[in-house]
Amino acid sequence: MSYNDDAVLAKLSALSEAADSIVAVAQWIMFHRRHADRTVQLWFQRLKDSTSHKRLNLIYLANEVAQQTKARNRDDFVVAFSPIIAEAVATAYKGATMDVQQRILRVIEVWKERNVFERPILAAIEARVQEIDQARGSAKAGLGGSIFGSASIPAELAPLTTPQQNVTKLLLGTKSTMNSANQEYDKLMGPDSAIPSAPVYAARLSGLLKTLAQAEGAVDQCVKARRELVAALQKVLDGNRSALIAEEDQLETCVRRRMDVEEKKTEVERAIIAGLPNDEPYSPNNGLDDQPAPEPDRPEVEALTPPALEPDLAENPDPADPAEPSWPSNVAQESASDPLSSLGTGAQSGLAAHYKSVATSANGSKKRKLDDANDFPDLGEDDGIDADVAEMLRTDSNGS
Repeated sequence: MSYNDDAVLAKLSALSEAADSIVAVAQWIMFHRRHADRTVQLWFQRLKDSTSHKRLNLIYLANEVAQQTKARNRDDFVVAFSPIIAEAVATAYKGATMDVQQRILRVIEVWKERNVFERPILAAIEARVQEIDQARGSAKAGLGGSIFGSASIPAELAPLTTPQQNVTKLLLGTKSTMNSANQEYDKLMGPDSAIPSAPVYAARLSGLLKTLAQAEGAVDQCVKARRELVAALQKVLDGNRSALIAEEDQLETCVRRRMDVEEKKTEVERAIIAGLPNDEPYSPNNGLDDQPAPEPDRPEVEALTPPALEPDLAENPDPADPAEPSWPSNVAQESASDPLSSLGTGAQSGLAAHYKSVATSANGSKKRKLDDANDFPDLGEDDGIDADVAEMLRTDSNGS
């Protein structure tokens, strides 16, 4: 069967509630998908002229066509149904029995679950159904007052409902008016249009002007409604943008605090491993500092200074004459001034004994051998002592 308005209306009139009938008509409609806009307009007109039970069958048909085309990634009929579907559902829902209304609500839930239509379209459908229930004074208790059950519209999106509904209502009339205006314009002003006689042509042009004026008014109303919707969307967007900034700050604070707590937890665990008693409260100084604790000041004590050592006469001989011992300065002075007065008998005996063990070298390894004959050391050529003194010393030595 070729596509025309009569063929479409015939298919819709023969539609029954049987699944085979709905699938067959849906396949024929989808085959002529290039006429989707015209088919949807005829479908909507037929729905308004049908009884309540027939309207439910038409809703089933729209559901089958929309879901099948969307599953095949073809949005022809979804786009065609979107402007009128809210009004069509409201028409089928209003005045229907409770059983029919429940079935219609079930279809709408399927649309929501499978995202058959966009969210604003579904919101508009819900709003229309709620208006009908409120006017009748009976909200659906089983659905919690909403056709979407617990997934009702959030309060933040409530200001968008009315602007979206206005746009949806105006789209239907605007689209129909624009289609009529475009068709008439192509007939009269198109390149293949046949130009009639002047009087007829003038009358048709006058009719075209009226049609274009109507289309212009419809589009102007739709533009105004769309601007209101955009303004409402902008308010929602601004509010969410501000909330996003505040939530990002909160997220940064939470991350920073979590890192601080993790670091403190690591420090406490290190204190436990280091041997902190279980009953001792934790503090940052419980052996967890990276640097050791400062040591106490050392007590001030007096430095130990060794006493000066006396020069060893035997080990430090006069460098001018290594073989001759060096005399103490006081003895040398006294001997030079008065050798006899400064030396007593005992001292002279000690001095004689001293000469018997005078070292012959700086290291004291060799001893000068005394003369056994006279028991007086050989002092070399130095005979600076007086002869009497020498004789006295010799006598004392022999006597002893």
